[in-house]
Amino acid sequence: MTKLPFLCLLILAIAIGSHAQTDAPAHFANGIKVGEVTSDSAIIWTRLTEFPERNVDGKPFPKNNDKKRRSLDYPDLDAMEGAVPGLNGEVRLTYFPKANPDSATTTDWQQAQLNENSTAQFELRNLQPATLYEVSLEGRSSKEAPKGSVTGSFSTAPAIDDAATVSFAVVTGQDYPRRDDRENGHQIYPKMTKLGIDFFVHTGDIEYYDKPEPYGDTIELARFKWNRLYAMPFQRDFHNHTASYFIKDDHDTLKNDCWPGQTYGDLTWEDGLNLFPEQVPMGEKTYRTLRWGKDLQIWLVEGRDYRSPNTMPDGPDKTIWGKEQKQWFKETVEASDATFRILISPTPVVGPDRGNKNDNHANKGFTHEGDELRDFIASQENMFVVCGDRHWQYVSQDSRTGIREYSCGPTTDQHASGFTENQRSEMHRYLKIKGGFLRVEISRVDGKPTATFRHHGVNGQLYNEDIQVAE
Repeated sequence: MTKLPFLCLLILAIAIGSHAQTDAPAHFANGIKVGEVTSDSAIIWTRLTEFPERNVDGKPFPKNNDKKRRSLDYPDLDAMEGAVPGLNGEVRLTYFPKANPDSATTTDWQQAQLNENSTAQFELRNLQPATLYEVSLEGRSSKEAPKGSVTGSFSTAPAIDDAATVSFAVVTGQDYPRRDDRENGHQIYPKMTKLGIDFFVHTGDIEYYDKPEPYGDTIELARFKWNRLYAMPFQRDFHNHTASYFIKDDHDTLKNDCWPGQTYGDLTWEDGLNLFPEQVPMGEKTYRTLRWGKDLQIWLVEGRDYRSPNTMPDGPDKTIWGKEQKQWFKETVEASDATFRILISPTPVVGPDRGNKNDNHANKGFTHEGDELRDFIASQENMFVVCGDRHWQYVSQDSRTGIREYSCGPTTDQHASGFTENQRSEMHRYLKIKGGFLRVEISRVDGKPTATFRHHGVNGQLYNEDIQVAE
């Protein structure tokens, strides 16, 4: 037998190892997210992963009491509990109306690269309104590697002249340590599915970079927290089959009550802005309006990108939304002929909030713009506000303008805090310091367009119902 020189053996070993890694099977531990759905379009998000599930047997993150909320050094993040390593490779999508599988369309292969967190997004056009679509994703690490796959579905919005019944859910505030099912994630997700909804809105604080276990003050750690959270079975199963819209707030931009120009550890403001559309399906702008049939139009607004510093004195130049977004909001609301128009805001517009806060339109520090928006909304018929951010559920009515605001509350009871029922004021029509979600149904009752707002607990139990008949 001929003996190969050591250098040849080394080169051969490297080649074999490289080939084995290149041809590794692909997986979809984060499933898919179906986003930005309209009556004729949608965006499908996915992530290629090295393993089919998160690292459930990894090392737990040690306690970290650093007052500056800086992370510790983790030499091997893939070895930590919850890790979901990405994979270099390619992804392609097949989609079709469920009633007509013979009309399936398959896209070209698209790159999913580790330096972009192994994510990929597909924009679908020319879809049919009010139609259930099936989707199937295939992934591979190389042309020779075994293919992995994941399937899902979603329904498009009804046409603008269709007086269809529409139901949707709204949540805020979730993170991995405060989940209420240790193995599966947040239990509201299967509860929302069971109750039946057409689409879902997350109003922000989807992840908390500035909370421990671990603090996410680097791009790598911020991505780790997103990947871990959306590998949870409840979240993954829900999003595989639910049209969703995502709004960011402070904790999933950078840190608590943040504004442009700030940093958090090694994360810059630009890092925060870039990470969000990497992790969720997102179009050109993070503020947008969506029509769901004849009776419903929603507005999803951006509350971080254009704001003034919270420390700036209040006045006509101090803003949360910025001039361009505010003008867009007013023009599109006035142009809308939807029966019900609902602003879904990452932060309160009406409140009441705690007196020591200075970050939203319900706070004294933003009174000027808050009054401007409240006056405008009050001038519109059948317009309501739904908000996130606050860690309690409420329905309130502004004492000056009369507009109603519905706070969805946080995703778990453990997350509910910051207010007490003893603080109930004349503005409150409902108040509960509990987690859960808000479910809104737009329907025709005896021929009259009706909006029904229901607050649910984490087990799906009904806490409060508020019915509004269109004027």
